[in-house]
Amino acid sequence: MIVVTGGAGFIGSAFVAKLNAEGIGDIIIVDELGTDEKWKNLVKRRYTDYLHKETFLSMVEADEVPFPVEAIIHMGACSSTTERDADYLIENNFHYTCCLAEWTLAQEIRFIYASSAATYGDGAQGFSDEDDTTRSLRPINMYGYSKQLFDLKVLREGIADKVAGIKFFNVFGPNEYHKGDMTSVIFKAFHQIRETGKVRLFKSYKPEYSDGGQMRDFVYVKDCVEILWWLLNHKEANGIFNLGTGRARTWNDLIGLVFTAMNLSPAIDYIEIPEAIRGQYQYFTEAKMDKLRAAGCPVVFAPLEETVADYVMHLIAADRYL
Repeated sequence: MIVVTGGAGFIGSAFVAKLNAEGIGDIIIVDELGTDEKWKNLVKRRYTDYLHKETFLSMVEADEVPFPVEAIIHMGACSSTTERDADYLIENNFHYTCCLAEWTLAQEIRFIYASSAATYGDGAQGFSDEDDTTRSLRPINMYGYSKQLFDLKVLREGIADKVAGIKFFNVFGPNEYHKGDMTSVIFKAFHQIRETGKVRLFKSYKPEYSDGGQMRDFVYVKDCVEILWWLLNHKEANGIFNLGTGRARTWNDLIGLVFTAMNLSPAIDYIEIPEAIRGQYQYFTEAKMDKLRAAGCPVVFAPLEETVADYVMHLIAADRYL
């Protein structure tokens, strides 16, 4: 049985779709569905059972998991970069992950977990996933810190050769519609264009970046799940790895591609960054992908032009689910 935590969420449900495409249906979905619509990400999926995240945690803590587990793919977390409840983030993102990791290590079960590029903070120390860099990072929001805590535990306890952690960069694609303010700019832009004919982007407050010239490493969820699938099947590939394309593009590039996919000419309004988040704003992210390649992973990403067009076609067809 493969356990996917956050299995109804964005990346988790996309990975369940990948497992199904590979003929695997012996899957336990672990999540907290609440009152939003992410349950719809499960409608097309084949899986054995759904467990609430607290139910599964209780099973693990008691060492009474009533089914054989081949691997845990731990994508479950609060991913809001604006969440202010630090106690909640530490319990939900850090302590929960610690508990799962300890159990999988004791059982000699494959453990793959989601870290985040938010651990890199303002990017002043670059975006290398080498262990020495990871130890020195200073996240600038509580979400990033909650992810950094477990990365540091992995290194401190010497278990980096037994687990695989993934620092996801700016992931976009189908199945993210339920994420509210945390949906990708592509998703937001598509609906802004439909409603107003324009897209709003943040102005730049640094002279080296033009308005809309801020850069991110945008990576398609379909490419991400191919990497997760490779890691699941290569248990010798362990450590903390970046997952981005390795090529930063500007917001203007990205939005231009959305307009192109919708057969429209670009129209962009540049707006002020709210003061509450201005000090936490990243002007540049770009994954260094050498470590994952060195582990043997055939890291191949589709061009942004293709991935944006593919996603926009999903949105035009109102097919929000993989």
